[in-house]
Amino acid sequence: MNGRRANADHLVIGGGPAGCTVALRLAASGRRVVLVEREREAHHKVCGEFLSREANHYLDQLGIAPLALGAEMIHTLRLCSGRRAAAAPLPFQALSLSRRALDEALLTRAAEKCEVVRGVAVESLTLNGGAWIAELSDGQSLRASAVFLATGKHDLRGLGRPAGKQSDLIGFKIYWRLAPAQVAALRGCMDLFLFPGGYGGLSLVENEAANLCLVVRRSVLRSLGGWNPLLADLRKANEQLRNLLDGAQPLWLRPLAISPIPYGHLHREDDGLWRIGDQAAVIPSFTGDGVSIALHSASLAAEMYLAGCSPADFYRKLRAQLGRSMSLATLISRAAVTASGRAIAFTAASLIPAIMPSVATSTRIPEGSLLPSVRTFTPIAPHSV
Repeated sequence: MNGRRANADHLVIGGGPAGCTVALRLAASGRRVVLVEREREAHHKVCGEFLSREANHYLDQLGIAPLALGAEMIHTLRLCSGRRAAAAPLPFQALSLSRRALDEALLTRAAEKCEVVRGVAVESLTLNGGAWIAELSDGQSLRASAVFLATGKHDLRGLGRPAGKQSDLIGFKIYWRLAPAQVAALRGCMDLFLFPGGYGGLSLVENEAANLCLVVRRSVLRSLGGWNPLLADLRKANEQLRNLLDGAQPLWLRPLAISPIPYGHLHREDDGLWRIGDQAAVIPSFTGDGVSIALHSASLAAEMYLAGCSPADFYRKLRAQLGRSMSLATLISRAAVTASGRAIAFTAASLIPAIMPSVATSTRIPEGSLLPSVRTFTPIAPHSV
């Protein structure tokens, strides 16, 4: 892109799963698309990195093969609390892949079909005379007739989302290098662990790194005194987590963190923008459906935009598709951070083996809502991360 980047038919802000998907679907229908991503390179994000059946459905349409990128297969869910653990098979085949690897593959794919500008941030976005004017961090501006906002959990200045139904949590993520025996014990599993004031997950991603991702109430973190005391408390209180991390080496000096997280947010207000991914809906992370919703909302937005629908039409349809699963997931998430909720959850999972697969199924995008591909892409080559 040269000059002042004066015009773009369709502007996509954000180069994660949602942004890349909507850009690719619009480009496949012959539309001119400019995607602006503020980071020069794909980077790690606070994310459980779980790819469910729905996520893999959409990635396959885009020619992205997570297994070729080193993804780990997940077939078992383990719920852990204190010295107890209950296991059940997942009702679908899932994968786990780092967001850095996934986002880089998607950005590479998007660059083949549309214009991708990396290392430039959108600092402001205003509506002027029926067109959107984006002021960029490099001092230039861009005029677009349609804007798709895909900035994830980070809001664009002046265009923030309302608080969700559960907004008092802080998210953390850090990778660990486990011993061979610990890798073998974790392989194929997603371990969900409950603790006072929060919950989290541990699973393998590519190169046998273990992703520890959790959320905790702000008040609990404050009372403990920060991340290090929290981690020490978790390892002391949870036998399964302690066994898996005993002698393990953290791969980073400190974890990534994010707050607030508007769990339960399902967008309603029509401000003329097409909000997708976490800008449209934020489901509690224990469901592992965040990436799926990003891919689905982007695909649905592209389809409805191309059909001449409005953003308001899109939000209504998305709410109809996700409302039930979002409400259930938020209810469970709010209960899981309480002592009584933890006790009920573990007792139910122990006594009724089918309850965990049932919850996993009930908090997903309805299968009948998934969209077909608009075009088949050649599978992308593996990318070393």
